Amino acid sequence: MFKVKEVEKIPVPDRVKRALKEAIGEHNVLDDEMDRMLYSYDATRLTFPPDVVVIPESEEDVKKVVKICYEEGVPITPRGAGSGYTGGAIPVKGGVLISFEKMDKILWIDEDNAVAKVQPGVITYRLQQAVEKRGLFYPPDPASYKFCTMGGNVAENAGGPRCVKYGVTREYIMELDTVIYTGETIHTGRITLKDVAGYDLTRLLIGSEGTLGIFTGITVKLIPKPKAKKTVKAVYMDLESVGKTVKDIFKAGISPSALEFMDKLAINAVEDFGHFGLDRDAEVILLIEVDGHPKALEDEIVEVAKICEMNGAKVEVAKTDREAEKLWEARRSLSPAVAKLGRTKINEDIVFPRSYLPEALPKLREIGRKYNLKMVNFGHIGDGNVHANFMINGLDPDEVARAEKAVEEVFDLALSYRGSITGEHGVGITKAEFMRKQFSPQEMELMKKIKRAWDPENLINPGKMGLDD
Repeated sequence: MFKVKEVEKIPVPDRVKRALKEAIGEHNVLDDEMDRMLYSYDATRLTFPPDVVVIPESEEDVKKVVKICYEEGVPITPRGAGSGYTGGAIPVKGGVLISFEKMDKILWIDEDNAVAKVQPGVITYRLQQAVEKRGLFYPPDPASYKFCTMGGNVAENAGGPRCVKYGVTREYIMELDTVIYTGETIHTGRITLKDVAGYDLTRLLIGSEGTLGIFTGITVKLIPKPKAKKTVKAVYMDLESVGKTVKDIFKAGISPSALEFMDKLAINAVEDFGHFGLDRDAEVILLIEVDGHPKALEDEIVEVAKICEMNGAKVEVAKTDREAEKLWEARRSLSPAVAKLGRTKINEDIVFPRSYLPEALPKLREIGRKYNLKMVNFGHIGDGNVHANFMINGLDPDEVARAEKAVEEVFDLALSYRGSITGEHGVGITKAEFMRKQFSPQEMELMKKIKRAWDPENLINPGKMGLDD
């Protein structure tokens, strides 16, 4: 998680560089030291420079690059915006990195069938804005939605606050165009609402972290844009009541469009960062959004507020859109705000089944105390997805060792409740060694066989998800 196992780097011969330049244009092939460094890292800040960066402008360019590299035994790493937290877009074996910054077009929006097709480099927020102008809605909203790309979202099966009601990225992917190891494109999926023919290869590719093929076209499902939304802020002085509140809201038959929490350290970090007017004395704050028809919304927001108050919270309903937006700005500021609490931020995104939250959350906090670490917890509590952050010096070997043990206990705690080691960040390289905690040897072997079938020479985003050994 802090030290990634060294793997053999595979250099790109000069003849391959020449072939790439000839195939897609010299201006789209970069190999000087500065360019290689700029594409060598993601949000983990781990650094593995590629030998060559290629920037395709079309699917045909991607096909040419993959064909050349595969025939020459050169590793290929696809990259979107490099905003991932697990090293999925880092070229650990060197080779060629494919950046999709020029494949950033919304190809079409079909209002009648409520679908749209985009290239992998499209920024998620751009797509959301474009479809909302037509009264449609693309719900997935990872925290980095204003700069992360659709290709990266599909590769990681990205989530966000709204998944509690609307689901993660996979629920909205209808079709994929994917370049496979042969340099050919396969088209999977249909834009129909029903399709039960054959194996679901589209679902297999979603969340595969770019290890099976290279996406060049993505068709997404859209839904009608909600007519209205309301936000509640609930302030708690104890942690246990928060988990019970979440359970009670869903038991009441209410499906919030977002249900987020931040603990005391997170609240104070955000206030230091942006002065949003949050209660610094609070133990936990819940932000709850409901959306839908305006008439139904009024009843739901009153009931949500009542449930929070019954569980001991001090409740405020945002009176204006601006008040609500300010609360969500605070939530979106958490990642950069928390980063200021330590030289190194270890950000894990474990998941618990919702019913266990009242019991699990206090145990999670106890892990930080046990190892005498600064621990900040926040996240998508409505779907049980908790971001457990350890803020450490990073230069203190003893503190790093304690943090490593703490992270392992965090994963063990999630798995003990039949949860998961990751809810949206993926596995990449930082969680690869923990795959064996969640999956049996038989399951791991099946995944490796799938990888070999799609990538016989292990050249497509190698070194990820613990599938190499």
